[in-house]
Amino acid sequence: MVEVSLTNVAPPTNGATAALVLADGTTFRGQGLGAVGTAVGEVCFNTAMSGYQEILTDPSYAGQIITFTFPHIGNVGANDEDVETLTPAARGLVVRAPITEPSNFRAVWHLNDWLKRHGLVGICGIDTRRLTRLIRDGGPQTGAMRYAAAPDDGALDLAALAAEAKAWPGLEGMDLAKQVSCTRTHTWTETRWSLSGGHGVQDRPRFHVVVVDYGAKHNILRSLAGTGCRLTVVPASSTAAEIMAHAPDGVFLSNGPGDPAATGAYAVPVIRELVVGGLPLFGICLGFQMLALALGAKTSKMYRGHRGANHPVKDFKTGKVEITSQNHGFVVDAASLPAGVTATHHSLFDSSLEGLAVEGRPIFGVQYHPEASPGPQDSQYLFERFAGLIEQSIPRGR
Repeated sequence: MVEVSLTNVAPPTNGATAALVLADGTTFRGQGLGAVGTAVGEVCFNTAMSGYQEILTDPSYAGQIITFTFPHIGNVGANDEDVETLTPAARGLVVRAPITEPSNFRAVWHLNDWLKRHGLVGICGIDTRRLTRLIRDGGPQTGAMRYAAAPDDGALDLAALAAEAKAWPGLEGMDLAKQVSCTRTHTWTETRWSLSGGHGVQDRPRFHVVVVDYGAKHNILRSLAGTGCRLTVVPASSTAAEIMAHAPDGVFLSNGPGDPAATGAYAVPVIRELVVGGLPLFGICLGFQMLALALGAKTSKMYRGHRGANHPVKDFKTGKVEITSQNHGFVVDAASLPAGVTATHHSLFDSSLEGLAVEGRPIFGVQYHPEASPGPQDSQYLFERFAGLIEQSIPRGR
């Protein structure tokens, strides 16, 4: 049985033990959280009011330091069920207030204890509104953050942190999928969590889907399994021949981190072969971006990314507006979509492309995360849509 540790480990309020320095020299001093050490990466912000543990374990955040704009982080504690991957890929976190005491019957650890267990560096006590405005108005910046464990006695070398921030190359041109992808092919049968029974098991699958793992979130796999799919998860570097050797009824292209053009150097030729093969294809986030590249479109780095659980997206066909969960810093250029590829969704924040479909083919994708856990759930129907396309494509009598 896991030992419950819910002690108050909020950091002291006097004497800076941590600092965050951006590449432009902007400096924030505060109190350290989590693991003692240094983290360097792209500083971004997330506007979600819940799901901080899912956010911190989303593989799409590889190479990033996450600023939470919601002030009360930690109130439901942490556990082993609400994770999107076993080893967090995020570099660290930034919050306004000390971590909140857990107040939830499912809590196993205080969030600060959980951060330490996973080696995540954090800082609190800084002006996160100011930091968010800097990112919003000035675009993404790299940053270096250090937690020195004791009040600043020279351990916080701000000049050295500034130099580390400036030296970090940034996410543009960076392939991170191989860092977070599985290394061996495996099966997946777990379905979504419920209060009454925890996670379920898909033991009566109707279809077989191969998932190309560019950094797949567990709740995406659970959502697919819940629609009746037996899943075979393969590494990001798998070839088309290796994928097709599993005789799938459909192929899913997962979410993931980094620059889609960089990962696409090896993934796009594979996706093109899959497109020609005619199987149903569904791509999310990085998988969506690389599907677009394979179809002939272009991608680029966003001036400010989309990260949060409150992003409105409009479906062009139905006129319906969905509130979605998002996490991406690159975007598909809608104007670059070739003939035969239709834009299906766009953001009501900035009109950027959020979905596409191939005319007359069982191929589609979305930029956002329909599996969102703990929510919103507006877009769960997309998994059923994929299952429906698979069902239509399977020969009768099979």
